[in-house]
Amino acid sequence: MTDLAQLQALVLRHIGESQPILPRVRISTFDRPSEPGWLVYDPVVCFVLQGSKQVFIGDQVLDYGAGDCMVVAAELAAMGQISEASPERPYIALNLSIDPDVISALLQEMGGMPAPPLDKGFGYSPAGPALIEAWRRFAELLDHPAEIPVMAHHREHELMFRLLMGPQGPLLRQIAGTSGHLSHVRRSMAWIRKRYTEHLSIEAMAMVAGMSVSVFHRRFKAISGLSPLQYQKQIRLHEARRRLIADRSEAASVAYAVGYESVSQFSREYKRLFGAPPRKDAGKLQNAVNLGP
Repeated sequence: MTDLAQLQALVLRHIGESQPILPRVRISTFDRPSEPGWLVYDPVVCFVLQGSKQVFIGDQVLDYGAGDCMVVAAELAAMGQISEASPERPYIALNLSIDPDVISALLQEMGGMPAPPLDKGFGYSPAGPALIEAWRRFAELLDHPAEIPVMAHHREHELMFRLLMGPQGPLLRQIAGTSGHLSHVRRSMAWIRKRYTEHLSIEAMAMVAGMSVSVFHRRFKAISGLSPLQYQKQIRLHEARRRLIADRSEAASVAYAVGYESVSQFSREYKRLFGAPPRKDAGKLQNAVNLGP
């Protein structure tokens, strides 16, 4: 049995248990391909154990599957779908939320590593034997829950060290920094998310990032796949969708609540992003929740 197959078998034993089992770890599993869905990523490492997934970030398409490890280094708006899964061979992935303090501590122990120029805020690559072994050692704590309070910290450090030494290391080193381009763009992203209902100018966004407008626009789009104003629009529409589903509110009241002045414009942009008018889309999702899996 290969190392990856051993890890698959280990994680399969724990699917369906209460989560989180390990700190900041979530097991994702699907037994059939899914429809495309929009989401906003937090910084995360995703290791696919079985099946495959397709993610659209801006105009870029990422196809990754079993044995691939994806790193998302910023709060990105994206569309994703499970492209390969079945009841016999479900999609399985381990998702670890990134803790910048862990990366910073490791970089100090390693004597620091220069952060190379960053051209985007995400990436994936095949996991080598050392990284798969680090994931296995981390995940095997699922079989020994009493050891998690003591050992999880050490196993996570081992895993992040292997990631730092691999192809996605530059992304992780940027997360730990406070003066790099990623840090500045993430600061502006947080500012936009906090004020997503307001009329924000590109000049104000650039000022928060400490960049000129032209440099800010270029770096923001390189990292997120979207322009700053497109990013704000998608945050608005994601929040609108959440309110429509959770609160069963009318589309007009939700439109105004998330910052739109025109209900017709809101409906057009909502349909363009989610594929259906607001009330129809929300009704479909509410029915899916009520019907269960």
